[in-house]
Amino acid sequence: MSQTIISVENISKKYNINTKRIGDQEYSSLRVSLTNAITLPLKFISGNYKNSKKVKKEFWALRNISFEVEEGKVIGIIGRNGAGKSTLLKILSQITEPTEGEIKIRGRVASLLEIGTGFHPELTGRENVFLNGAILGMTNSEIKQKFDEIIDFAEVDNFVDTPVKRYSSGMYLRLAFAVAAHLEPEILLVDEVLAVGDAQFQKKCLEKMEGVAKQNRTVLFVSHNLNAVQVLCKQVIHIDQGKIVNVGDPNSVISNYLSQVTNLRNEVVWDENNAPGNDMVKLLSIKIQSKRGLHKGVYSSKEDIFVIIEFNLSFRNSSLCIGFDLVSSDGVTILRSFHTDGYLDNWPELKQGRNCFVCTIPNSFLNSGLFYISPKIKNHTTSVWLVNLDSIIQFEVLLDHGVSPFWNNVNNNNKPGKLAPIFEWNSL
Repeated sequence: MSQTIISVENISKKYNINTKRIGDQEYSSLRVSLTNAITLPLKFISGNYKNSKKVKKEFWALRNISFEVEEGKVIGIIGRNGAGKSTLLKILSQITEPTEGEIKIRGRVASLLEIGTGFHPELTGRENVFLNGAILGMTNSEIKQKFDEIIDFAEVDNFVDTPVKRYSSGMYLRLAFAVAAHLEPEILLVDEVLAVGDAQFQKKCLEKMEGVAKQNRTVLFVSHNLNAVQVLCKQVIHIDQGKIVNVGDPNSVISNYLSQVTNLRNEVVWDENNAPGNDMVKLLSIKIQSKRGLHKGVYSSKEDIFVIIEFNLSFRNSSLCIGFDLVSSDGVTILRSFHTDGYLDNWPELKQGRNCFVCTIPNSFLNSGLFYISPKIKNHTTSVWLVNLDSIIQFEVLLDHGVSPFWNNVNNNNKPGKLAPIFEWNSL
């Protein structure tokens, strides 16, 4: 009989946010701070200086979270950005303390919450493996026993004695994951490890976590990759605004999550001050529309569907990939498309300021059903996601392109599968 290895009882986490208020506006960006550093002395001299004061705000990242995890279970945790998923894992890994509540953990915990957590940039890969292993509570002999396997998995054989500050982000991630996954903790906490890295490495990570689960070890897995959550997890916890809103089998929880998170929207627009991205790129809007320019939620399979992504660049940049994931109603990623697809070189130019790209999902491609769009922006030179949002656009397709009478008779006019293309057939 399985025993409870993690018990979380009424956990809450509060943060105090201090912002500086001048007049009626809050200032927190680097640009504004630099501007103030220059202009405030001049305002003081001219007598136009206004006193500033700090405004203290309370933000509850988690509120009254309670659940139990049985030994050997793989639990997925999903939710929108800012829902509290990462905060929960940081509390479980004892990086931060809860404001309220109690946690009971039986067994040794290994965490992979950020790239290179616990690594020292001046130390070599070899030294960091031993350092990180010791932090995780492993003995020197245990680390030596697993060392070759860790290095082989991370694919850094030729750089094992190189300081990790010279590693690429991909090498950093591979080594960090390899250490956490190979040192055999009873509990493994993983936060978005699949958000960075190439497809081959992501496949290795999935296979490794499947192996960890089969060894009767416990895994808590936070990810926006809903397909990976479905493959790995037997149970999923959906967190929204710091609270648990649903717990159950992956299919039902993910389906409910997608229906809630999109709320039938076919256009999302952000103000540049709070737009997703960073100082280099800001996602300003994403929408779908028909050939006639109608922003609607239901499309016939006979018509093209246009995905329009608008973003702002602070400077010209040729290394960004702008795109999206197309996701089915059960959380399966059907495809990923970037504006650079089909180009070996001479990618479409991204100019400073506002840019807009349109992707066409051709008619007679999708089957009937609900579909979701998840916007993505990445830097192809580092494989780091700059924008990696949940499914925020929803639309429905109705099958209406002359299917065979066979489907009308036996399957309610619906073909099986997510796609329903019309291929060309010829007799020979």
